[in-house]
Amino acid sequence: MNNNWSPSSWRSKPILQVPTYPSQEKLEAVERKLASNPPLVFAGEVRRLKERLAAASEGKAFLLQGGDCAEAFAEFNADMIRDTFKVMLQMSVVLTYGAAVPIVKVGRMAGQFAKPRSADTETIDGVELPSYRGDIINDIEFTEASRVPNPERMLDAYNQATANLNLLRAFAQGGFADLNQIHKWNLDFVGDSAASARYQELAARIEESLAFMRACGIDGDSVNQVKETEFYTSHEALLLTYEEALTRVDSLSGKYYDCSAHMLWIGDRTRQIDGAHVEFLRGVDNPIGVKCGPTSNPDDLMKLIDRLNPENEAGRITLIARMAHDKVHEHLPPLVRRVRDEGAKVVWSCDPMHGNTHKASSGYKTRAFDRILKEVDGFFDVHAAEGTHPGGIHIEMTGKDVTECIGGAQAIGDEDLGDRYHTHCDPRLNASQSVELAFLLAEQLKSDRDANGKKAAAE
Repeated sequence: MNNNWSPSSWRSKPILQVPTYPSQEKLEAVERKLASNPPLVFAGEVRRLKERLAAASEGKAFLLQGGDCAEAFAEFNADMIRDTFKVMLQMSVVLTYGAAVPIVKVGRMAGQFAKPRSADTETIDGVELPSYRGDIINDIEFTEASRVPNPERMLDAYNQATANLNLLRAFAQGGFADLNQIHKWNLDFVGDSAASARYQELAARIEESLAFMRACGIDGDSVNQVKETEFYTSHEALLLTYEEALTRVDSLSGKYYDCSAHMLWIGDRTRQIDGAHVEFLRGVDNPIGVKCGPTSNPDDLMKLIDRLNPENEAGRITLIARMAHDKVHEHLPPLVRRVRDEGAKVVWSCDPMHGNTHKASSGYKTRAFDRILKEVDGFFDVHAAEGTHPGGIHIEMTGKDVTECIGGAQAIGDEDLGDRYHTHCDPRLNASQSVELAFLLAEQLKSDRDANGKKAAAE
């Protein structure tokens, strides 16, 4: 994998979606500082995630990947991290109960600070300024000074990611994730929703099972999985100066790891086979996600898989399909079929968010919950038809009480979007919508499990 590769070899390749910093000297000083800082994640954690994803590629686990569209410095606080973590735990419990397989929890957290843009500039009231590219690069405030890329924001991103990871590790390993606390994960603002009622009913059944296990001598003291959980982080590897500065050589294996996150992904706009982003990620040993959209074709996808995973290592590649609800049946089957026929070991994950964004009559950018569900249904339909494994879900969500996506049991309408529309970029599912989605996914996974069981019995 590392032939003719170094952490800086991407610099000789064509690159898209990068800022132009006004001071090269200032940029290089920040890079040196980051390179001397401790890693955010560790090689052993990354290898463990790859093992979990290898199981998902075989239908023996399911990937739950979710979190903010773009993390914001101003909105960073312990409550926000806790509440998003709570929703991920709730979704995980629902999915585990339905799928009867381990759920691999990966947050879009502690690093999702950069965002690709469709244009280099944006215009408001006749004023044109550089586009907002995420807090790691510039500020969302629409002023000339705020939109100038500032490399020192990478240090702010690193410091926030450090604090975020410390808290996530404490939540995952310090008792907060104990299954005996399952009723306490519910958020107050969704207490009266249909999703909450279903969740409380499920939690009661799980508590009965835990009581039975305790009577048999099985509890958190004897089985760590009862009181602890694994939680990993991910983000789009967009700002390569930041990614290179946090790349380290593992002393045990001698391999390079991008220690900014456990998992990185390449977006739909930066997956050029000879581009800088593919060049960088082919050399680090992290699990890599690849966004696949309607413009992906089977030949190019296989070239990309071969470039990023020439040894066909299970758990290395996750293909994240983002087709749109009305295009998934047309564009996904040729990709799934080709990858299957080539014998490539991948996790297929569904991103039902990015292809289903539209502008509401109120002027807000939003996503319709029914379209999100329709794409998920189509994703499962395609894999059932092709005899492959639907391996995961990739969503933008939050534990905050937001009104950014329309529909769901809360019946959020266009007229409600302005009530609590807080995203810095794309609309997110709130906690109620996220748990509602988890129940629908669980039904799909249980149906697949039952169908596979009947098929195995018949054979």
